[in-house]
Amino acid sequence: MKIIETKKITKSYGKNRGIQKVDISVEEGEIYGFIGPNGAGKSTTIKTLLNFIYPTSGNAKVFGMDIVNESSKIKEHIGYVPSEVNFYDEV
Repeated sequence: MKIIETKKITKSYGKNRGIQKVDISVEEGEIYGFIGPNGAGKSTTIKTLLNFIYPTSGNAKVFGMDIVNESSKIKEHIGYVPSEVNFYDEV
């Protein structure tokens, strides 16, 4: 079973590029890492897969479920810790 599958997923911000035509296929049991310099699209891809931001075009599935239409079901099985973590100030 494919755990992650993207087909030409793109996210644009007006004239600015987010990600372009990303194709990923990760099978169950495989380990997949995002490596690249700042601005390469790693966070944008992950946020798109979790439906925190909507793709401009293309489609993707996580656990065989559509990232837009079934995002609530996907999030029942995934944890996400962003790189910019903010904690409450101590009282």
